Amino acid sequence: MPYDRAQAFYRETLDAIKNDGLLKEERYIHSPQAADIKVEYPEGSNASNVINLCANNYLGLSSHPEVIKAAHDGLESRGYGVSSVRFICGTQDIHRELENKISTFLGTEATILFSSCMDANAAVFEALFDDKDALISDRLIHASIIDGIRLCKAQRHIYEHSDMAMLEQKLKETRGARFRVIVTDGVFSMDGDLAKLDEICALAEKYDALTFVDDSHATGFIGKTGRGTHEHYNVMGKIDIITTTLGKALGGASGGCISARQEMVDILRQRARTYLFSNSLPPVIAAAANKVMDIISATTERRDKLEELTKFFRAEMTSRGFDIVPGFHPIVPIMLYNAKLSQDIARDLYYEGIYVIGFFYPVVPKGQARIRVQISAGHEKEHIQKAISAFTKIAEKYKILGKTKDKIIEMYGA
Repeated sequence: MPYDRAQAFYRETLDAIKNDGLLKEERYIHSPQAADIKVEYPEGSNASNVINLCANNYLGLSSHPEVIKAAHDGLESRGYGVSSVRFICGTQDIHRELENKISTFLGTEATILFSSCMDANAAVFEALFDDKDALISDRLIHASIIDGIRLCKAQRHIYEHSDMAMLEQKLKETRGARFRVIVTDGVFSMDGDLAKLDEICALAEKYDALTFVDDSHATGFIGKTGRGTHEHYNVMGKIDIITTTLGKALGGASGGCISARQEMVDILRQRARTYLFSNSLPPVIAAAANKVMDIISATTERRDKLEELTKFFRAEMTSRGFDIVPGFHPIVPIMLYNAKLSQDIARDLYYEGIYVIGFFYPVVPKGQARIRVQISAGHEKEHIQKAISAFTKIAEKYKILGKTKDKIIEMYGA
């Protein structure tokens, strides 16, 4: 059979991944997304109730009753799907309404919706830039941004993570380009650290460069009123292109957008391939997302609760001797350095009623394995306290509390 050789190759590859302790296992959820969920793990077992500490549901809006009602209303009033792309017959009034609300919230001139932020990142560079231009990106940008850059013919330059001196040198080296674009995440999702947008904007002004920020892990809850990293650094109005998602804090469904200068958005409507050749965002998601924008524009209550829970969790985990990446973001990496150890601890925590996932190569570099905890406004303090107790119990089992990186690697390997 033509497939026989390929089958043997892929089976061998999968066996090697499994033997290295790097196999990713999916867990089946039998309930809506929330602080408490019912999970089937391992596959075929009875579903158990656990506290979910690994969702991007930062504001706890994935199952908010007002959001669910808005989705039902959108389904009834605008149907299940639009069966078309935007420029043919796939644009409804609720799409325009959502784009306007996002622009107002982010403080940008215009917004264009996509089926996901990955699609937005796939579209933006190819549509706006070419071989006359230079893209200068942080080494740790998200994979979807890397893929978007690969689709573009612009020159590609990389500066080491948050290294502003190296960024400035790259800006000097690319003076001959028509447009130079500084490309970064607002929040880097593996460590929860923020790009230095104040310094980036200062360099952009000094060297006449444009700025691009993927703010997927910030929109809705970073900054005084949750506008994002550009609000946190007081550079609203200075970022030329923002991409973000509806799939995290903004309801947790799907969908993304590019929010940018008016002319850029107008060009994207003409040339962005993932906009022109992909069905429009389903009406049910657009309707629910409109309600989400109303909720987060009216009050910072959920954002403020998230901040307090995050402070509590970070302080308690640090005091108990866990090696965590410092910061204030609700992404809290618990550093373990060994892939199998991260898997084993995550599995043991599951049986303690805590749902987390081990992250390891290729999601993070080799020797940087971790469990990435994500706090949500949907949690209560009791959830966080239970999680801290479970983490402590399992960490004592593996004797890692108070241990340095070198000691953990000595014990378990990198």
